[in-house]
Amino acid sequence: MPHLVDDHGRYALMVSGAPYLMLGGQINNSSTWPSQMPKVWSAVDAMHLNTVEAPIYWEQLEPMPGAYNYSAVDMLLAGAREHHVHLVVLWFGTWKNGSPGYTPAWVKLDHTRFPYLVGKDGKRYFSMPPYNQALLELDKAAFVALMRHLKQADPQHTVLMVQVENESGVWGAARDYSAATEKLFAQPVPAPVLKAMNKTEAGTWSEVFGEDADEYFHAYSIATYINEIAAAGKRAYPLPLYVNAALRSPLHPSRPPSFESGGPTDDVLPLWKAAAPAIDIVAPDIYLGDYPSYTRVLELYHRPDNALFVPETGNGEAFARYFFAAVGAQAIGWSPFGIDRTWRLPEDSERVDGDAPSPVALNYQIVGPMQREIAALSFAGKVRGSSEDPLTHTQQLQFAPEGGVPARWEAVVSYGQGASYSSRPAPGNEKPIGGALVAQLGPDEFLVTAVHARVDFAPVTTLTGTEKPQRLWALVEEGSYLDGKWQTTRIWNGDQTDYGLNFRDRVQVLRVRLSTF
Repeated sequence: MPHLVDDHGRYALMVSGAPYLMLGGQINNSSTWPSQMPKVWSAVDAMHLNTVEAPIYWEQLEPMPGAYNYSAVDMLLAGAREHHVHLVVLWFGTWKNGSPGYTPAWVKLDHTRFPYLVGKDGKRYFSMPPYNQALLELDKAAFVALMRHLKQADPQHTVLMVQVENESGVWGAARDYSAATEKLFAQPVPAPVLKAMNKTEAGTWSEVFGEDADEYFHAYSIATYINEIAAAGKRAYPLPLYVNAALRSPLHPSRPPSFESGGPTDDVLPLWKAAAPAIDIVAPDIYLGDYPSYTRVLELYHRPDNALFVPETGNGEAFARYFFAAVGAQAIGWSPFGIDRTWRLPEDSERVDGDAPSPVALNYQIVGPMQREIAALSFAGKVRGSSEDPLTHTQQLQFAPEGGVPARWEAVVSYGQGASYSSRPAPGNEKPIGGALVAQLGPDEFLVTAVHARVDFAPVTTLTGTEKPQRLWALVEEGSYLDGKWQTTRIWNGDQTDYGLNFRDRVQVLRVRLSTF
């Protein structure tokens, strides 16, 4: 069984008994249909993915009450096996981007049994309040049916994880304000929430949380709702389960309705972890393209109690560089959205194969052959990553001490033509597209790869006296991993190493041994 393991806050997704790094891609929302999947699989092959994220829709799985149709699930399993990739299944149930759009017609059109959320202004919103027990039981039953079918139909564990709902919450309001919900809101805050949010005084939601009470109450209500679905699904088939978050700004905190209220945003992460223990990972969907925001989100969701996983992010050149920062922050996977581009007009559909997002494909082509090695090194805390910051063209990557002995080296990543550690300052690339990944194999040995960047190393320790040692390349081997063993194709020297290790837009992986003089 695929499963998560942790060691002092470092996480690994174990697949076939070893750490696995998801080189993912998420298909478009309405692509899990036979008419669309050929475009999906061609994009999967072009992008060098090892994992595909694909939705299963409640309306598709249960078009009539209690009548389940598993044809889409079986189609995904067969296609993934044919193309030698794993799957992450996304359950679009009560919430998809805050709405019930993918619920069956017999749910979303029955406004008597399943009324929509009521805002503070009395307006109805296209979202379901998380207090309808009948709706919960129906969603739970459908999800359990899905998990049971996966257990029966997937003995080879093609499916690695399952996402429970999608970007749960509500846009435009803080919570439901119906009469029934107001009675719940007036009740005392549960003790686990007080503890999780470091509150010592008991009271109602308004008394404890003040201006944040509406959002926190809605987050707790959704988390407990989803936890019940997840727990039932795990009893049927205990795959790792996660939820994804539509983010608020990590640099300029605000309150709803400026972001989707009720989901696992950074301000309610402790609350979600306490209220939804059946959820293994709370994961951010990152569409914030600026460097400070993106890297801050990685920091916020990489917690001792939470594995870092980026299940959705922007696609193409502007976001491709963040793959390196995410892996360097010990992410177990990274996945751009919309890999199949099925929103194109019919006359453009033939162009899909030729315009796969090549920067992402290059990243995966570089890391794919060694993803197991990178995943294992990451679990051991030995991987560092760098994404180009348009304002800072040189970055230092620090390595942890081992056995109480300080690290002997730091990696220096610089961006732009002519950049080097020892000469003029790095100018930066014309557009911020560079990234680097460095893994420590031993005290003086490293695995290095990058795109549009130069990587060098600087000694951390000093010799006796005042003279600082200089870096010496003992050996720089270009090569790749084949069946877990390093294969050297050539040795770099001279122009290739005199001013650091230069990487452009091609597959190059180096194994480096360092010394000093």
